[in-house]
Amino acid sequence: MQPFNTQFTLSREYLAECFDQSLPHGKNPKPNFLFPALLFSSGAALLFFSEHYKFVASMSIALGVLELIHIRFRRAWWLARQMWGKSAGCEVKLNINEDGVQTQNPYTKTVLLWTDIKRVIETDLGLILVAKSGGQQYLSKTLFSAELIGDIVARVDG
Repeated sequence: MQPFNTQFTLSREYLAECFDQSLPHGKNPKPNFLFPALLFSSGAALLFFSEHYKFVASMSIALGVLELIHIRFRRAWWLARQMWGKSAGCEVKLNINEDGVQTQNPYTKTVLLWTDIKRVIETDLGLILVAKSGGQQYLSKTLFSAELIGDIVARVDG
């Protein structure tokens, strides 16, 4: 494999693409509505059937509503947290060589060796490198040629 070097900006658009493309392949692709339902119903039960636990009941209902808001706005909340981070807006240097994939910005340096990659998930807009440890790294296809994408997939699957 020929060494490949490029740079890209960790912009809001790139992070939004990362979230949208990675979500279906993550640990929790579908929101869990059971937890807020349990909080809300336990709070309602305490409110209706108990005289002494009004504060606990109100807090339980409020936490259930807060959890529903979290589920509804999880993309926006995730993007906001990423944009508040130090790395937002920074230039990221990407290096792909015989050893693996290396990304570096002014604050972090990440090296993912080929031997540590369990599989590659090809999405419409990018590649998700799934590590044996369970972590994932998203790379946009706009950074690569079709030939390099094929080399990366063949390297891991081969």
